[in-house]
Amino acid sequence: MTDHRIASTSHRAKVMSAEDAALLIAPNTTVGLSGFTASGYPTAVPLALAARIEAEHAAGRPFKLRIWTGASTGPELDGALAKADGIEFRRPYNSDPTCRDRINRGEMAYFDMHLSQVAPVAWQGFLGPLDTAIIQVTGIREDGALIPASSVGNNKTWLDRAAQVILEVNRWQNPELLGMHDIYYGTALPPNRVPIPLIRAGDRIGEPCFRCDPNKIVAIVETDRPDRNAGFTAPGADDLAIAGHLLEFLEHEVSKGRLPPSLLPLQSGVGNTANAVLTGLIDAPFEDLTAYTEVIQDGMMALMDSGKLRVASSTALSLSPELTERVNHNMGEYRDRIILRPQEISNHPEVIRRLGCIAMNGMIEADIYGNVNSTHVMGSRIQNGIGGSGDFARNAYISIFMSASTAKGGKISTLVPAVSHVDHINQDVQVIVTEQGLADLRGLSPKQRARVIIDTCAHPSFRPMLEDYYQRALKGSYGLQTPMLLDEALSWHTRFVRTGSMAA
Repeated sequence: MTDHRIASTSHRAKVMSAEDAALLIAPNTTVGLSGFTASGYPTAVPLALAARIEAEHAAGRPFKLRIWTGASTGPELDGALAKADGIEFRRPYNSDPTCRDRINRGEMAYFDMHLSQVAPVAWQGFLGPLDTAIIQVTGIREDGALIPASSVGNNKTWLDRAAQVILEVNRWQNPELLGMHDIYYGTALPPNRVPIPLIRAGDRIGEPCFRCDPNKIVAIVETDRPDRNAGFTAPGADDLAIAGHLLEFLEHEVSKGRLPPSLLPLQSGVGNTANAVLTGLIDAPFEDLTAYTEVIQDGMMALMDSGKLRVASSTALSLSPELTERVNHNMGEYRDRIILRPQEISNHPEVIRRLGCIAMNGMIEADIYGNVNSTHVMGSRIQNGIGGSGDFARNAYISIFMSASTAKGGKISTLVPAVSHVDHINQDVQVIVTEQGLADLRGLSPKQRARVIIDTCAHPSFRPMLEDYYQRALKGSYGLQTPMLLDEALSWHTRFVRTGSMAA
């Protein structure tokens, strides 16, 4: 490969193969890698590292690493290292199926963290030292500044904290990414922490590039690989129904004067339902929209291309393969309308509360009092992680969770007497939406919440069971603030584990 992306002569002298770079990483160390969703993550060095780990294991020598990232990555990183049995501990978020299987078999330690907390905790030293950072960049300027790629995540923190740095310079990334990023260097630990000077979603408060001490950079590997985000399927009937209920709710809030006609900055989780909501906003009676979110996905790009979305702030692009190629090819057209920030800023509670974001996230299940489980199947089997949903839910102007009312072909109800794992307590959940309807829970007591959730959101197949449970709980509960039958609250989950269905 040519070195046209590396303008600094001193940096060019450090170019080497991925295999040679992988030799610089010692076993039983901690490695911080770029990547947030499958965007901007290193590929060549992790693949070479996985091959080295397999060879070490074949020779009878142990070799495992503690892996930190921004969020999920792609198969060349999480998948390859997990397949090689090279990950001892993983944080803060994972969606790779091989990692997930190892975690759920108890073969890999995993800590699922609020994404806004990762960088501050790393700086506080609670996680121990960071030995190596492996960061994908778009290029290196003559002054040594690093041009970020299609995600920012925790890269700034990894570059600052790591004892040594390995860079992957990816020629696939469009050089017109320069200027899209806003890398804020004003964060500090208490007692020196100051307010973050961001008062509009489109504000720029930082720098376009990363800083990195050149003496810490021990290797540079040139690559040419596209981002590997998974594609989205077309929205189904349930997705469209949920989107319809939510858009009707937003129109109602505007008519009541509780939201401005341009709404407030939108935050959206990833998935088909979220895409359906965002795409539905194209024909909704709102103009001059903004977004302050953690990922920009297909529906948000469609909203931007329609002219309805003026600016979007996030920490990463998370686009389908087809849209990834188109956006990367035309990156210059979006540079002034998309801002990519470190995730400690994109997900910062102070900023989210100040901006008044409308948070829209998915869930695995909710109970009749509005507690939400977004991470664990049947209470113990991790699916992905909490991601940024907690950062936004607790601090949003309106906190919305959505899901179809059933799963597994109708064998699971997503509305249950008690959730099997709690990620979002009922005080952080204001609106629940299923294809059956929308429950506005704001200002309601637990018993009032139960009444509206059962009547509005539950599937007709499970509504009588929920009603029966609730009526018996009103008579037999130890207390009546939040009626619960302790010996029965998780019986629906127990029945599914035993029989394969929650139905009685």
